[in-house]
Amino acid sequence: MTDGKGRRKPADHAADVVVLGAGPAGLVLGNILVDRGIDCVILERAGQTHIQTRARAGFLAANTVRTLDRHGLAEGLHRHGQPHSTCEFRTGDGRFRLDYGDFGRRERHTVYPQQNLVADLLRRFLDRGGQIRFDTEAVAVRDADSGRPQVAVVDADRRPGLWQARYVAGCDGRHGAARRSLPAGTVRQHRDHGVTWLGLLAEAPPSLDAVGYAVHERGFAGHMARTSEVTRYYLQCERGTPADAWSEERIWDELELRMRAREYGPLRRGPVVQRSVVALESDVLEPLRHGALFLVGDAAGLISPSAAKGANLAVLEAEILARALIDDLTAGDPQGLDAYTARCLPYIWRAQEFSHWMIGLLHGPSGADGEALFHNSLRRSRLTSLRTSRSQQDWFAEHYVGV
Repeated sequence: MTDGKGRRKPADHAADVVVLGAGPAGLVLGNILVDRGIDCVILERAGQTHIQTRARAGFLAANTVRTLDRHGLAEGLHRHGQPHSTCEFRTGDGRFRLDYGDFGRRERHTVYPQQNLVADLLRRFLDRGGQIRFDTEAVAVRDADSGRPQVAVVDADRRPGLWQARYVAGCDGRHGAARRSLPAGTVRQHRDHGVTWLGLLAEAPPSLDAVGYAVHERGFAGHMARTSEVTRYYLQCERGTPADAWSEERIWDELELRMRAREYGPLRRGPVVQRSVVALESDVLEPLRHGALFLVGDAAGLISPSAAKGANLAVLEAEILARALIDDLTAGDPQGLDAYTARCLPYIWRAQEFSHWMIGLLHGPSGADGEALFHNSLRRSRLTSLRTSRSQQDWFAEHYVGV
């Protein structure tokens, strides 16, 4: 933004750290920084009510719970979250349950809806005196390679503004200003898995006490409990299918067919209150630091929802960045910031590898040609190994819960 004579205008506001986005990554980062007295602000394009009610993932890894515990952010999930450690696989060969909490590192997930976690983190951030600007959209990050980066914003009335920062944390997802502001030469490694899900949130109690993975010739179906009265379902569908293309009756009939309700019991039906279309894609950006701009969560790497890794990676990366920023801003030690990319990428690629494995386990090509038959026979063999091999069960448990 210039003053009309080509000179850059001074910023309207300033903070040592400007955090873009009030999801789990931004709020965990903000809480840790504020707790250590770091001057920071969170800019969020949506309103407060929206971020506290938008339904997202709900499976928190054991490491995520430990991280939240370390920083006094786990009170709500300990009070209301539910431990979970069982998967049920349903195929044409039958069904089997895997109590993954008994294998590998013997760790469990905690089921706690992400909107509840966000509400907890926001409340704690505000109680600590944190500064957040709702209905403020970051448009671009400028001069990240200088010592005085700026974030251009617009408010709810589309009035422009500027924030001056020493560092900018891009926690604003795959379509946010952080990604849009990356310089030429940033490497994006991308894969479209060629699979589409219809994501559904139903006001219906869970139909089984496990995460349900159904492998069917008509496509994948998934069952994930959120609360005692709300269940997340997934249905594989053709690419290009609109979210509202299927009636509720068709949705429930298809879920019951693919989850083999005739053999294993009917599903508990209820109104479908939210729908979305999810194209399974993955990408990783390298590096994760561009001068004063750091990428966190989905801005750093997009991961498919097949293995519940997104929010857990975001929390892990937020803590790594928070510690590095504290070292730099309080002790003049930049080593953590310099090593941010190198520290995060091994975790990101490990999660990507397991997610890719899960996609191959749960989805296969249709048809009866040689390639389809070969792939589906491999998938059947993988499921057999998961059912019968202790070493495979240990590997699955460690990677399923681990980050």
